[in-house]
Amino acid sequence: MKLLMNRTQFEQLVIHDFEEKSFHLPVHGHTYYELVYIRKGAGLHLLNNNQLEYKAGDLFIVSPADQHYFEIKKSTHFTFIKFTDSYFAKHKMNRPDALSLSTPEAIMNNKLLKEVKLKMDEPCISILRNTVENIVAYNCRKDVASSPLVYYQILSIFGLIREAAAKLSIRIDDGQSDKEELISYIHQHIYEPSLIQIKNISTQFHIAPTYFSDYFKRKFAVGYRDYVNTYRIKLIEKRLQASGLTLKQIAQEFGFTDESHLSHFFKTMRKMSPLQFRNLNRS
Repeated sequence: MKLLMNRTQFEQLVIHDFEEKSFHLPVHGHTYYELVYIRKGAGLHLLNNNQLEYKAGDLFIVSPADQHYFEIKKSTHFTFIKFTDSYFAKHKMNRPDALSLSTPEAIMNNKLLKEVKLKMDEPCISILRNTVENIVAYNCRKDVASSPLVYYQILSIFGLIREAAAKLSIRIDDGQSDKEELISYIHQHIYEPSLIQIKNISTQFHIAPTYFSDYFKRKFAVGYRDYVNTYRIKLIEKRLQASGLTLKQIAQEFGFTDESHLSHFFKTMRKMSPLQFRNLNRS
């Protein structure tokens, strides 16, 4: 996905609530964070190199490192809650102690939360809808950015994101090392092969390199390299199916040396070339 523009926001908090039949911006990035809530409508959210179907009630998170665009299929009512780093710094005195484990900024930057749709059940679905409506209702006030009431409403959205992430087995805090953290680390760094080499990941988790493979297989009942390769190939398949990325772009994203390296890996895993897979799935 080609980045066509980069938007800058100087206000600490901006809330936009609107409906439209075609998205008013091209593919873009920005210098701030966005919580995007779908109040009604349907379509596709093109987020980085991923395409995610959306419908009423869905929530997406977008950080300054991301680029995105909405392909609207059914007239969509959006609520955009946009904030800068300084917004949470300003409310530091109101921040609960629990946020020392995972700040809103850290959650927004989590790559895994951009690969999947956040799934919520009742009563979380209703709580999210009501919370967004409360924030929009308060937006008539000039002091919305300094309001503790709005701040805590936004924090409650992050609480819902944490619950949704837990259901997807995505760990977003910096707690003590355990099975979930190890898997989360692999998923988070799947785009940086050097960081998940055994010699490096074993150091990260204080496990002897010579013992790491046995440790992983005992914990997860699958070999480490098999797990990494299976997860990587699934993400690559999504890119081939749902994006117009070239093989060169996909190879660069996942840390392959070149297209040939990517093709060799794909053929080994799927017994066909990436282009054959793309053509087969498109047809």
